[in-house]
Amino acid sequence: MRKTTKVLLALITAMISIQLACSKFQGAIENPDAEWLNGGSQTVFDQGSGAYSHAFNSLPEHLERIHEIGDVQFGATFVSSPAPLNPGLGPVYNNVSCLSCHVSDGRGKVPGVGETAANMLFRVSLPGEGEHGNPVPVPGYGDQIQPRSLLNVRREADVLITYTEKTYSFADGSTYKLREPLYTITDPYIPLPAGVLLSPRVAAPVYGLGLLAGVSDADILAREDPADADGNGISGRANRVWDVKDMKKVLGRFGWKANQPSLLQQIAAAYNGDMGITTSLFPKESSDGQTQFTSQPGYNYELSDSLLHNVEFYVRTLAVPARRNVNTETVIKGKALFLSAGCSKCHIPDMRTSVNVAFPQLSNQLIHPYTDLLLHDMGEGLADHRPDFLASGSEWRTAPLWGIGLTQKVNGHTNFLHDGRARNFLEAIMWHGGEAKSAGDKVRNFSKSDRDNLIAFLESL
Repeated sequence: MRKTTKVLLALITAMISIQLACSKFQGAIENPDAEWLNGGSQTVFDQGSGAYSHAFNSLPEHLERIHEIGDVQFGATFVSSPAPLNPGLGPVYNNVSCLSCHVSDGRGKVPGVGETAANMLFRVSLPGEGEHGNPVPVPGYGDQIQPRSLLNVRREADVLITYTEKTYSFADGSTYKLREPLYTITDPYIPLPAGVLLSPRVAAPVYGLGLLAGVSDADILAREDPADADGNGISGRANRVWDVKDMKKVLGRFGWKANQPSLLQQIAAAYNGDMGITTSLFPKESSDGQTQFTSQPGYNYELSDSLLHNVEFYVRTLAVPARRNVNTETVIKGKALFLSAGCSKCHIPDMRTSVNVAFPQLSNQLIHPYTDLLLHDMGEGLADHRPDFLASGSEWRTAPLWGIGLTQKVNGHTNFLHDGRARNFLEAIMWHGGEAKSAGDKVRNFSKSDRDNLIAFLESL
């Protein structure tokens, strides 16, 4: 195994079993025993640089083997054809492997000053709706910009990122700074039409996604309140997106705007859009229709269904790191402040996966992802002004918070939000507007000790 040994996995499994034996899983987030177990029985006790990369506990040997094959493929570097191993890259692309963006299965990092923006993803579209309610692709570009290309092929464009920094004050007089990004498309290979909508993305963590996939549609939809009928200021709603396999509209739950219906489609779309790798779900090259694209008649899919499903299984069976320091005074106080500020109205602590007799490792698990998987209006400050199916230009899916406290340890940075503009937890909180403005205002009025306790709670997740 790339991330851990079988001996270590067995030890972790034993620790999980002991913890489960001590918890009845009936007190939800109020039960301090349950709070340690972010991923239910699929929680791992690793606080190091490999914390996001462990397989589910207690996988049978044959499923562990599938996970391992998917693990290798997730990290495989693609090259241009013809090649004996991993051919098919490009001709235009964003990166050469899944792991290049989802480093250590975690969070992407925004480029520094003078660095290329190639490790970020920039969605593009034209105003209006496509055939299935999807964003309208840009002629010659599709729905994202590919800033890299093979030899003798022009990259589509690059994006220059600059920041404007402003200083703000908390109620106690202490100050904080927020940086607002400005994105400029540079060096386009053909002129872009007027009115192009641009939306930046950093790679999101991939651990725990199988558990989120295991939550029923009914449980997610039960939390919808688009008209704010309960009057709490929160009006979450679900996205409905196009499933290319089943050819129908379904609930969206993955991606920054919940614009993907399943892990399989999300992964296949990333192979196609980010690396130019064709699959049975997306059989056309991402550059299809470009003036510099030459079709290759008679070629097979560049990633087989077998490998595609192995990668999907790998992502589906990535475990979640355990909470830390749950019983310390600062974390307990921080949790109370998190709840009192109203953060938990969207960052729902508790969910339970559906009963799944075919996959008991995923079945009926009490998990603590701190998300409702719904769309919320985050205000003008975070708006990208680019609709995506039902998601408006100011709506984003609530980001899961489990494991977020290990970002620095695993990924070497603390860049948060969809475009990484926030350089720490506090900046991320203070960017919250729209439905989250009330919570942000409450944090703005906290004392410094209360803010420190809140951050200690987030670091414990």
